[in-house]
Amino acid sequence: MRAAVTGAFGYSGRYITRLLLDQGWSVRCLTGHPDRVNPFDGQIDVSLLQFEDLDALRQALDGIDVLYNTYWIRFAFGTMTFDRAVDNSRLLVSCAAKAGVKRIVHVSITNPSLDSRLPYFSGKAEVERAVRDSGMSYAILRPAVFFGGNDVLINNVAFILRRFPAFGVVPGNYGIQPIHVEDMAKIAVEMGDDQADIIADAAGPETFTFLELVQRIKNAVVSRAVIMPVPRQVLLTTADLLGWVTKDVPLTRDEIEGLTSNLLVSTEEPRGTTRLTDYLSQHAQELGTTWASELERHFR
Repeated sequence: MRAAVTGAFGYSGRYITRLLLDQGWSVRCLTGHPDRVNPFDGQIDVSLLQFEDLDALRQALDGIDVLYNTYWIRFAFGTMTFDRAVDNSRLLVSCAAKAGVKRIVHVSITNPSLDSRLPYFSGKAEVERAVRDSGMSYAILRPAVFFGGNDVLINNVAFILRRFPAFGVVPGNYGIQPIHVEDMAKIAVEMGDDQADIIADAAGPETFTFLELVQRIKNAVVSRAVIMPVPRQVLLTTADLLGWVTKDVPLTRDEIEGLTSNLLVSTEEPRGTTRLTDYLSQHAQELGTTWASELERHFR
């Protein structure tokens, strides 16, 4: 069996690729960063994920049985907008169908909606529609947020708690339900072996209020930072200052809105099994020792 994975040199795609290789699959990476170090020692083919040359994109998908799609953006940056990410995703799905790909396993987000005022969530809903209409069999997986393997959220919260005297949280009883990235990869690969069309949340076994989550991370890294309620605008201004220090985009207005609107919590039975509380106790020593940069991963 042959699989194509978008972003095999990135974050979640890397874990999916590793698991596929362990199970004997032949894997092709579709990447926008072909010059990056190949972490798989030549075990995979590498093709450029190029949306300007659709013939080349289709050819890169020739002979592929299952496409694992992790392509997306966390925020708009430079010329890359959410509208452009949606258009690119539609092109990828269309080329896969034309190339004869039998199945697509697509990574979406919890609670996507075409009516959402947040372009991350409405854009994800648009791509889901393209997947459903593609003619390929599909599995659409909806994780809330990942942890493990130098993730952006949990790791960077720990980074701040280790280095700064205070951590701001917007008041409210909103929740978050993270899933370990290896659990997500296992679920995705299992879905690739299936044939049925499915749309399912992919969430971990524990749900926290965001305040509880920050407190647990604080305890794990033995931080003395004060967790304090702050207005949204104050949090955004502080995030901008942190972005200047880290040369990254730590947080956006839309991300605050999505989190505080309870969009990062599933209403389904959890599919992940790794408990964040166990992970924190096992990895406290290395958690937050370096900053995980979204700009470095996707835009530089």
